[in-house]
Amino acid sequence: MNIDPTLVIYILIFAGILLLVEAIYLMIFGRSISLHSRMNRRLEKMDAKNSRVEVIESLRKEITQHQRSTGIPFYSLLAEKALKAQIAFSPLMLILMMVVLAGTAFLALSLATEAATSLRAGLSVVMGVGAIWFWVSSKANKRLSMIESQLPDAIDLIVRGLRVGHPFSHALSAAAREIADPLGTELGLIADEGAYGRDLGEALMAFAQRMDMQDLRFLAVAVSIQQQSGGNLADILDGLSKVVRARFKLFRKVRAITAEAKWSGMFLSGFPIVAMLMISLIKPDYYDDVKETALFVPMALVVFALLIVNVLYMRKMVNIKV
Repeated sequence: MNIDPTLVIYILIFAGILLLVEAIYLMIFGRSISLHSRMNRRLEKMDAKNSRVEVIESLRKEITQHQRSTGIPFYSLLAEKALKAQIAFSPLMLILMMVVLAGTAFLALSLATEAATSLRAGLSVVMGVGAIWFWVSSKANKRLSMIESQLPDAIDLIVRGLRVGHPFSHALSAAAREIADPLGTELGLIADEGAYGRDLGEALMAFAQRMDMQDLRFLAVAVSIQQQSGGNLADILDGLSKVVRARFKLFRKVRAITAEAKWSGMFLSGFPIVAMLMISLIKPDYYDDVKETALFVPMALVVFALLIVNVLYMRKMVNIKV
């Protein structure tokens, strides 16, 4: 059996580039930037004898640098995900990382393969841009998932603080000290901004819009309404906590119910690609009789387009909103 290792080399190079991105990110910003850190970044920065104002400015800079970049064509799609993931890299650094990774991929392809220069250049650009896109997207999805799971506990801590007599700003600050990242740093930043005069309801709503999360919008609206019309905020937030937990539990049930359909969709979408790769590995000359014909490229494009439509439609079918 004649197996062409070229595709395996491409996959290994792309995986190595992804690991390189994460390694560079952790080396520059330290372990505190990781979502697995036990102490949230805000407390770690304050523990490093930074003043409260310096910590606020540092964290706000990470947020605003991507908000200002949403108007840049093409990069705006990446900036939105980087904003949700709160990537500490600036937009310029992300673009520079794409160039560096593309150069690294080109060097690796040149050393490991004998492909044409144009093919190596095209693949290196795809790998450089694709690695950053995949890395930022995975960071954003993971961060959003963690915030969703942390939010009910954070609201419960705020409710306990309110019921023992603390004002909302103090209860929010206390909850921020107890909650790990990523939500702990976000709530701490909102509490700090409130201490310097910003309306807490407005700050919470800005956070909710940045994360595009419905549960956070509920929290921001509840706080804003209570500030304007009064009422027992502890009871309101206690009810909100129960609603958020119920929605989260329902979402888990829906995800479990649709798991079979999702995996079926992934299998049906990925099987043609896997079959094509296996055929290319096992019998590289399998397409030699037809690839020189006039219809080969148009039909290949049609199949590729239908495969993309299949992936999008499968995702839409199982993407149930809760």
